[in-house]
Amino acid sequence: MEFWPEFLLIASVHLVAVASPGPDFAIVLRYAVRYGRNVALAASLGIGMAIFLHVCYSLLGLGLLIKTTPWLFTLFSLLSATYLAYIGFQAIRSSASDSAAPEVATDTESESPSLLKAFSSGFVTNGLNPKATLFFLTLFAAIISPVTPFSYKVIYGLYMAFATAAWFALLSVILTHEKIRTFLLLKGYWFDRLMGAVLLALAMHLIYGAIQSQLH
Repeated sequence: MEFWPEFLLIASVHLVAVASPGPDFAIVLRYAVRYGRNVALAASLGIGMAIFLHVCYSLLGLGLLIKTTPWLFTLFSLLSATYLAYIGFQAIRSSASDSAAPEVATDTESESPSLLKAFSSGFVTNGLNPKATLFFLTLFAAIISPVTPFSYKVIYGLYMAFATAAWFALLSVILTHEKIRTFLLLKGYWFDRLMGAVLLALAMHLIYGAIQSQLH
């Protein structure tokens, strides 16, 4: 019972972090509208599973190594930026004929990526997110007490993975509601291009941050 206050604090901080718009939000939003619920749910599960990656390297102390090794953190940031830019360019290149009318919902789903590919995209997007690295580094270094048993830390990790997947799964369900998705599809290829611009902006932000870290 003595660790309940710590757990509630972690849950609160995690809720704020996971609900904040970022690469995960952008990719789930795009997948839900363009390819439908199943693909978005697969990406959501991938994002949730990537939390285990962050938890594992935090428990092993690798998160601190990444943060305190400038060139390694810069490389990590650039890899993330490259991946986000790749997805962003794909979205920006969407043509008007792809989603000019609500009827395209059936067509786009037939061209949708496999569930495994969607899962992988969600996993990689979250796994290569430097902000997630910094979040878990802060979490394990400043919020979780050094005397907290290892088993409790594992439970915290399981909770955050489940909560993250559940949040984006809920978002996927809401966005693929018939009326909401139809409204978004009516915006046509401009919606896809907007999501692409967001992802490119995030990529540029990561590159700028990497350059700044090298200059200081």
